[in-house]
Amino acid sequence: MKKIYYPFLLLLLTGILFYCKSNKTLSGQAADTTPTANDKLTNAQVDLNASPFVSASDAIKMMQVEDGFEVKLVASEPLISTPVAITFDNNNRIWAVEMIGYMPDTVGTGEDIPNGKIVILEDKNKDGVADERKVFLDSLVLPRAICLIEDGILVAEPPRLWYYKIKNDKPVQKILVDEKYTEGGNVEHQPNGLLRAMDNWIYNAKSSKRYRKRGDKWEIERTHFRGQWGISQDNYGRLFYNTNSENLLGDYFAPGLGANNKNQRGVAGFNRKIVADNKVYPLRPTPGVNRGYMAGVLDESLRLTNFTAACGPLVYRGDLFGSAYAGNIFVAEPSANLIKRNIVSEAGYVINGQQAYQNREFISSLDERFRPVSLYNSPEGALYVVDMYRGIIQHETYLTTYLKKEIGKRQLTQPLSAGRIYKVVPKNKKTAAVTVPQNPEQLVKLLGHANGWVRDNAQQTLIDGKFTQAIPALRQIVKDKKNQLQAIHALWTLEGLGALQTDEVLALLNNPAWPLRMQALSALPSVLNKSNYAQVTSVLTQMLETDTLAAPYIAFITNNIQPLDKTAANNLLRQVVKKYPNNPYVADAVISNLQDQEETLGKELASLASGPDLAINKQMGRIVTSIRNTRANRNPDMLRKEFPKGAAMFNATCQTCHGPDGNGVNALGPPLNGSEYVTGRKDRLISVVLFGLTGPVTVKGHVYKAPEINGDMPGIGYNKDLPNEDIAELLSFIRKSWQNNADKVSAEDVTKVRTQLKGRQKAFTEAELNRM
Repeated sequence: MKKIYYPFLLLLLTGILFYCKSNKTLSGQAADTTPTANDKLTNAQVDLNASPFVSASDAIKMMQVEDGFEVKLVASEPLISTPVAITFDNNNRIWAVEMIGYMPDTVGTGEDIPNGKIVILEDKNKDGVADERKVFLDSLVLPRAICLIEDGILVAEPPRLWYYKIKNDKPVQKILVDEKYTEGGNVEHQPNGLLRAMDNWIYNAKSSKRYRKRGDKWEIERTHFRGQWGISQDNYGRLFYNTNSENLLGDYFAPGLGANNKNQRGVAGFNRKIVADNKVYPLRPTPGVNRGYMAGVLDESLRLTNFTAACGPLVYRGDLFGSAYAGNIFVAEPSANLIKRNIVSEAGYVINGQQAYQNREFISSLDERFRPVSLYNSPEGALYVVDMYRGIIQHETYLTTYLKKEIGKRQLTQPLSAGRIYKVVPKNKKTAAVTVPQNPEQLVKLLGHANGWVRDNAQQTLIDGKFTQAIPALRQIVKDKKNQLQAIHALWTLEGLGALQTDEVLALLNNPAWPLRMQALSALPSVLNKSNYAQVTSVLTQMLETDTLAAPYIAFITNNIQPLDKTAANNLLRQVVKKYPNNPYVADAVISNLQDQEETLGKELASLASGPDLAINKQMGRIVTSIRNTRANRNPDMLRKEFPKGAAMFNATCQTCHGPDGNGVNALGPPLNGSEYVTGRKDRLISVVLFGLTGPVTVKGHVYKAPEINGDMPGIGYNKDLPNEDIAELLSFIRKSWQNNADKVSAEDVTKVRTQLKGRQKAFTEAELNRM
């Protein structure tokens, strides 16, 4: 006990001393003035050679929390271990995912052992702290997400997505939903989330698939590729997410629209940067970040300067925090032991945001092992925090030698059996969780509850229970529109029950309130059919003349009219282009209808708008050029046969940031297709892949830098067990793929460079590579 307790006591005392000086308390009350960087602990006050394991109660004392709030413990070890995701059932029990196998040490020993679990936590004595644990499922390999639906639960266990039917809290039937839920990628870069959204589809981060259960069948559809870890929705069903280096991304439009054209690399209004400011303000020095050795990653006090592990974004939709927090979006940063608060606003369909504070955070901790990875709304309106409470959070695929040394210095590998779930609540305010009933009449009333979690689950319970007796009341709410949010949920509940009528949707299209028109437009594809499309098309045509906000939605919806009447759909597209030729959101919405027709119908539509600088012409020109380039690509099947290991490695470690087509991914990585780094000198490419590259970087005459790309590409050469033969095959695959046609890389080539660079600890810069 002395080994653990003494360093913690020292750290706690220095923290108390610091807070006395700066007029703060460890319980979280902020001073009257906004803290600055100088108010924080100096390196001399924190032992950078120790990171003691502390109890949950002591960990809370080490947190600085926004004034007026406090953190309360809900569950900790031994009741929970390595939690990464949770959900609540209608009885306020917590279902938690335990990813126990994640990184047991710095080389990931035993990650494939089936020791992951899905557990049910319950607060039997109603004191706010869980006291009973049931194991629902065990023997899972790195499970990552769950979703309760109808009489069962979805469980994401890569590479598959399963549905388990539940009886008496036990799995009674296992059904395969998607055998390719994850395709490639390592544990840091695989789908997750399983968010059951307002439109009754289930969405994921790090994925371009969405799921829906109809009867006993599961539907899988293509959607926009979104985010990395964690996904959330606002009160209108729009999705928000992020990548590890970006604070907040999101969609301006409903998630089910605009993902129809596989030739379209991106659609304006989706994957938008909502908060551009990526600065973070750790409470303590944070040397233990993967690229802490690089200039600019840490400041002069060894604190992380910008997000490097942003995750778990949450739109706060509870009713506890007060109006100033309604719709705020919180983001976790486990590498810096903090949770950030962002404030968002909207003008029309455009959403923007900014950080709530400068030089401080909503929650920050002195405890390096505080690892918030997921955030949730809850039945009582509190903000729930899932804390892995773990030393190592960087996967071995990208683990640098620098971070390995930091892990060893502070003995961060052990212990492995911890984990916490907290809730954040206002001080001196009573909380009461809402239990979602099975009574249809009561459920309909709850659709208007002030807590978004309650509204969501009332909607889902009505649909799961097939409570068709509630339909008359739902129709009345949609008609009355007295409570906007209740009307919106009633609309989507009718849609989920298969009872939504065309007249109900069309009536909302005339409503002066944009949120109601937005929902009607979003739901319109659900009711379109052969008998009503002419009426709907006529209404949409009239809306085009006066409703600028509706224009992108109308262009998106045209895709659903095409199978019913191609001529009517094309005529509507022509009218959209004539009316809004220079609106980039409308232009991409139009293009989303034109898969494999870009060079025929697309050109015709673009010709309706004179002027090469108009949005429709510029965006149409880009996609036509992209299509022609793709046609010139080499045969991918032949390359996969020639370089099987290289293709597999590319799929697992490269395509996430550079795209399966090699043309780069916005906000992540630059193109590999046609890149001078790929097709040029072998030693330069080998050096980059072994040790990484920090931006900016110039590819085909364009300078890529953050936020256009991540800014830092991690190397894979730190893994000494990775054979040179495999690296050579990966590079040969890339140098021969798409339109690249450079010569192969041999194992000897890799060995030579690896030997020359032995002992290197940091990523290359472009200037260094140019001097080689």
